[in-house]
Amino acid sequence: MKLHDLKPNEGAHKDRKRKGRGTGSGYGNNSGRGRKGQNSRTSGGVRLYHQGGNLPYYRKLPFMRGVGFRSINRVRYAEVNLEKLSDFPADTEITPEILLESGIINDLRTPVKILGRGEVSVALTVKAHKISASAKEKIESAGGSVILIQA
Repeated sequence: MKLHDLKPNEGAHKDRKRKGRGTGSGYGNNSGRGRKGQNSRTSGGVRLYHQGGNLPYYRKLPFMRGVGFRSINRVRYAEVNLEKLSDFPADTEITPEILLESGIINDLRTPVKILGRGEVSVALTVKAHKISASAKEKIESAGGSVILIQA
């Protein structure tokens, strides 16, 4: 095989549109721009987001509902309910690493928050970044303890 034998795969190479090269090309006459009007002219066309007299969309954005302020310092927690912890044996120390191994959370970089849905019947030592009041009450009433991790 030599360099002159090389060619692209079938359908991989497509010729570019050659506009303004006669009516037989399919892009002659008006070169695919239509007849008259602003967009057919050489420097014609309108800027991005133009709405023809209406208030442009990008100027509306700060005032639209649901789009408002979003804090860049927001912390997203991996939420774990007590019903997921009920499968662990008694006197187990539950840490984010154990939760990752058991497949309850996906990533150690996300802080863990324990929520109170479900019941716990065995004493567990739970280490988490945050815990809801109801979850803390249920764990301690079952004889367990809660330790908060500083992020």
